[in-house]
Amino acid sequence: MDGAEETLLNGEKIKSLLLYLLSHNKEHLKENEKWVKMIQQAGFEEIAHTIKEINTLTETANQHLEYAKKKLEDSSGKCQPAVKEKKKNDVILETQHTEKPALFEFRQIGTIHTPYTDNAPYQPVEEDQGTFSVELFQQYTDGLAELNRFSYMYVLYYVHKLQRKPAMMTSPPWAHGKTVGVFASRSPVRPNLIGLSIVRIKRIVENKIYTSGLDVFDGTPLLDIKPYIKDLDSKDDADYGWIEDLKGYEHLLLHIKGIPHEY
Repeated sequence: MDGAEETLLNGEKIKSLLLYLLSHNKEHLKENEKWVKMIQQAGFEEIAHTIKEINTLTETANQHLEYAKKKLEDSSGKCQPAVKEKKKNDVILETQHTEKPALFEFRQIGTIHTPYTDNAPYQPVEEDQGTFSVELFQQYTDGLAELNRFSYMYVLYYVHKLQRKPAMMTSPPWAHGKTVGVFASRSPVRPNLIGLSIVRIKRIVENKIYTSGLDVFDGTPLLDIKPYIKDLDSKDDADYGWIEDLKGYEHLLLHIKGIPHEY
């Protein structure tokens, strides 16, 4: 067996391993969801919550496995590393015009809890119904010291349920078909699936922050929180950008903000 055949075999073995791990994890997720419901019905809410967190971590692991599988498939049509010899000019061209993206790893520091499992609002709704909380893992509890002195905070999270590939142009569902660049929008489908919300801090109990309405699904992995500071984070001369070009945008803003109105 020559070197090329050995590389191909190894690539196929790795792909099979990744597919097995994905399938195995998905089966565990289905089984765990059944157990969560039964444990909740039995009245053991805290244990059910722990299993929910395990499910969230498993979903995050599957995201990494999917990424690894895609990298393997993209390396060659046969899961074989490309061995194309580059000329000197090719290297210069790549250095000057092609940026190779670096891969960063973020650490989940907690879990966001909301009433939403299938649909969530486009933006946080201040007076939304239900219980909303941001729960940090126990080892980060000390980091909440003095946060209760602030009225609002930023919540940064991983948009873990999105499966769509990002595109550089997007049409917000409320923008009447207008298309804009993804970086001129609040679309969650972005190159990096990082979400950002500003919410009111209602109270903090140990490692859990109870908040006003959040626009995320229950079980969303938490990446970070930061205090929202008056004057520093509020710009009096901010505008509505391209949204002002939309017909009846004042009325549209009421819908986006979730503000009740009669017309």
